[in-house]
Amino acid sequence: MSGTAQDLLQRHRLTISDYHRMGEAGILHEDSRIELIEGELLDMAPIGSQHAGTVKQLSRLLHLAIGQTAIVSTQDPIILDKYSEPEPDIMLLQPRDDFYKSSHPRPEDVLLIIEVADTSLQYDRHIKIPLYAEHGIPEVWLVDLVNKALTLFRSPRGHDYREAISPPSLSALSLKLLPTINLDLSDLF
Repeated sequence: MSGTAQDLLQRHRLTISDYHRMGEAGILHEDSRIELIEGELLDMAPIGSQHAGTVKQLSRLLHLAIGQTAIVSTQDPIILDKYSEPEPDIMLLQPRDDFYKSSHPRPEDVLLIIEVADTSLQYDRHIKIPLYAEHGIPEVWLVDLVNKALTLFRSPRGHDYREAISPPSLSALSLKLLPTINLDLSDLF
């Protein structure tokens, strides 16, 4: 009987419940830079000053533009399914009276996810964005700090988005689910 190690070994995926129990037991610390993606614990890249500043800038612009229309959530978790709880840089969420105190948001609560990427560009583009598409997140913006580019992903289908738009101008961007709100991101890069 022959086989590879992959054939002989069974992998055990962690659930969100397992992940949270690890935190409660002190195995994972609140300030750990780890995400649960498809049952695996993945280290997140350290946040540099350009990344952090861009998240703050976008968060402020969104707060000003959105007002009471949505909740701006910064670097908070979203429960995608039993095995995935990523922490996007920014989410726009449906308003909820309890501000999501009783539970983390789920895909149906999300209007927009924004991922800011420098060292995490490949991870965000090839792991997280397909995962968001798979779970029906209607719109994801990828802010590529390395190439100074913004890509808008819209209309999820399977593990991909039907639309990937690189707007020629960042001065008047609208959101798919909030088309009356325009953002001026011309100072982003």
